Amino acid sequence: MSKYNIGDLRQRQALPLKAKILLTQKRIREFYEHYDGKVYISFSGGKDSTVLLHIAREIYPHIKAVYCDTGLEFPEIKEHVKTFDDVDIIRPEKSFRQVIEMYGWVYPSKEVAHHLYGLKNGAKYAIEIFKGNNINGEQSKFKQRYIKWAGLANAPFTISDKCCKEMKKKPLKKYEKQSGNSPITGTTAEESQLRQTSWLRYGCNIYDSQRTISRPLSIWTEQDILRYIVDNNLKISSVYGEIKENNEGHLRTTGEDRTGCMFCLIGCHLEKGGRRRFVRMKHTHPQIYEYCMEQLKMREILDYIQKYTKCEPLYDDLTLF
Repeated sequence: MSKYNIGDLRQRQALPLKAKILLTQKRIREFYEHYDGKVYISFSGGKDSTVLLHIAREIYPHIKAVYCDTGLEFPEIKEHVKTFDDVDIIRPEKSFRQVIEMYGWVYPSKEVAHHLYGLKNGAKYAIEIFKGNNINGEQSKFKQRYIKWAGLANAPFTISDKCCKEMKKKPLKKYEKQSGNSPITGTTAEESQLRQTSWLRYGCNIYDSQRTISRPLSIWTEQDILRYIVDNNLKISSVYGEIKENNEGHLRTTGEDRTGCMFCLIGCHLEKGGRRRFVRMKHTHPQIYEYCMEQLKMREILDYIQKYTKCEPLYDDLTLF
């Protein structure tokens, strides 16, 4: 049974930023005190986790932060992380290349990739899902959204959600087991359907799950994050460029808007030009771009995605955007 409904989330997302800051501080304190300070900030170096670390250290100046160096981050993100004190750096046991050779790529989302891996391996639940049915075989309006992705089970490359687990979740879980610390993360409910569903079920702080976790920024929006950065004059990674405001008060970054894994395929079909992030990479990080396209054979994968989704072909000219 869910703790909240969608109306509860929308109401909280509509709150003024000052109210959200107070709620975030409250959730951090609750989690910190529940575990007697045995907590840490999961610090990715991105703008969301930079905001989280700033809020948390306003309350607890010496709270530990942990950065997982997967080798997939923008170089500018790593440089940003190095400017902070009390940050433990951990690493996965496998390289990205080893992981994709063993488990494949994450596409078009973590959720769909998980089900596609099951479908390819003949899992009955996955067969029903990609028919638009519930596990019991009954037709589901909600599950209809999976049907269009069923053909990807026959793609010339493997698809699964295991990359994220191997590169990020496993190292962090190992750290938690060794240190006894519980994580506080900077994720928001608006980022994905999975995160929204999780918030509706548990709220910001989870104490009764197999893995306790705090997500005190869950009710924040992208505009909240950017406004907090501007209002508090926070330094963020240079890869974001500058934060600009238009006449309607809408904020945006002039560089990257999201800075997860550089090589990630998630949602690339939704971008103008089919693969806008890789066009930018070609111009801003040409050596990494060449490694992706030639060594990791990503060019063939992107071509397949372009044909499957009928998104626009890859352009070379950034002015088209």
